[in-house]
Amino acid sequence: MILEHVALWTNQLEELRDYYTRYFGGQPNEKYINENRHFESYFLSFTSGARLEIMKMPDIPDNKNDTIHRQHLGIIHLAFGADSMSEVDSKAEELRNAGFKILSGPRKTGDGYYEFETLDPDNNRIEVTTLFTGLS
Repeated sequence: MILEHVALWTNQLEELRDYYTRYFGGQPNEKYINENRHFESYFLSFTSGARLEIMKMPDIPDNKNDTIHRQHLGIIHLAFGADSMSEVDSKAEELRNAGFKILSGPRKTGDGYYEFETLDPDNNRIEVTTLFTGLS
């Protein structure tokens, strides 16, 4: 089996679509609209085959998860794989320069990864990671 897609609710559908398109290479489909349910969504496809569905509908409550301190159960982050440590560094710098806060890293982890963490426009935690090979 494969993980087919992950879905996120948002109140900023186009802003989130643009973020994942610009910074992570997601390719959006045409917007789906269901007028009866007041539902709108995009699927963003990534080169790995994974997809991210972003959805908007009135009356969806705000997320109460603590996105900074990670003090909750459930999905904690979306991870994007980079090909090298220098690509991780470049993406961190690109996002920092665009005004996105880097929460931690880039850093080497104890389990063999080189990564940093940030937040998307909806405060969903994003991790950019690569296996640490000892070479940059």
